[in-house]
Amino acid sequence: MQKKTVKDMSVEGKRVLVRVDFNVPLDRETSAITDDSRIQASLPTIKYLVTHRAKVILCSHLGRPKGRVVEELRMAPIARRLSKLLELPIVTANDCVGEEVKSKVEMLRKGDVFLLENLRFHPEEEANDPSFAKKLAALADLYVDDAFASSHRTHASTVGVAQYLPAVAGFLLEKELQVLGCLLSEPKRPFGCMLGGAKVSDKIGLLQNMLRWVDVLLIGGGMAATFLKAQGYEVGKSTVEEDKLDLAKELLQEAAGEWTAKILLPVDVVVAPAITRGVSSQLVSIEGLPANSFIVDIGANTIELFSDVLRKCHTVVWNGPVGVYEVPPFDHGTRSLVNVLATLDNATTIIGGGSSAEVVQEMGLVDRMTHVSTGGGSSLRFLEGAPLPGVEALLDQEK
Repeated sequence: MQKKTVKDMSVEGKRVLVRVDFNVPLDRETSAITDDSRIQASLPTIKYLVTHRAKVILCSHLGRPKGRVVEELRMAPIARRLSKLLELPIVTANDCVGEEVKSKVEMLRKGDVFLLENLRFHPEEEANDPSFAKKLAALADLYVDDAFASSHRTHASTVGVAQYLPAVAGFLLEKELQVLGCLLSEPKRPFGCMLGGAKVSDKIGLLQNMLRWVDVLLIGGGMAATFLKAQGYEVGKSTVEEDKLDLAKELLQEAAGEWTAKILLPVDVVVAPAITRGVSSQLVSIEGLPANSFIVDIGANTIELFSDVLRKCHTVVWNGPVGVYEVPPFDHGTRSLVNVLATLDNATTIIGGGSSAEVVQEMGLVDRMTHVSTGGGSSLRFLEGAPLPGVEALLDQEK
């Protein structure tokens, strides 16, 4: 990696501001954490700093409070879980800047851990306000970015702070960049990419970049409807991005060339009159799709086709469900293909964060994958070949 990391810096006795991404899901009624994987992912960096006797100051956002204090989005549940995981007391405050925070920082001892309150209680955070960034920076001697999931955001705590402090990467950020970077430099081939999700527009950059890197591109989910329509097929009531039909045609034509990936689309699909639980559904060929139905999942023949292709790959990256995963039984196609990925013992399998990571976690198959990214938006942007502002702001390794 071309950026300095926390290991390149002397941290003993230093106040170290660490941007983590503790934006974890909470139960609406109890505020209990339902998935602590993002907290777990930052533990190596936190433990390293504690062991090396730094004064650790953690900052994160939680949810979307839109610049105001929302009691349900306070960091208290995070502090409790973190304390249990570290087996250490966690210092907390009612804010992330201000006199109370400065006073508590002054009282920190070597090896202490201080978790600031939700950054997004301040509108200045998302606005990357220089004065707010300067207040955060004033709390510390060194800045460590370990929030890959937020590194595509130009916020005060991801970019602004780095203007005022020496800024380096944490171990999670370093790992994400190394793993994803290998996909775009030296992947073992055949290299397959499976994409799903609702819209082509969400993944234009990824489609265009992956078409030049991979050997085969498998497309399912809602975005497949736009590609099928571009080929002249009836897609019923499924959402089609009319303004992306020409792009889909261009990509399909490009995929017919010698130096780009082959695109595989569904050959059969599951359709239903509505996208709701309990509704009747049927399996149809893409050539016989009823005009009054929605495409809700890929069909049995497509599952078999995609599975056969995936089993031949030595590298696979996946982003996005291939059906309406949140409405069973329209999760069958996605579950089937994830189970196939879990059997690829001799392949590198990369899960591109976001809803894909949630599926793998819910199925209990995280340990069967080579890497499950913590950042949906960040991993997408990285694989598009676009720069990540939070990474660009860090110090470069000396050449």
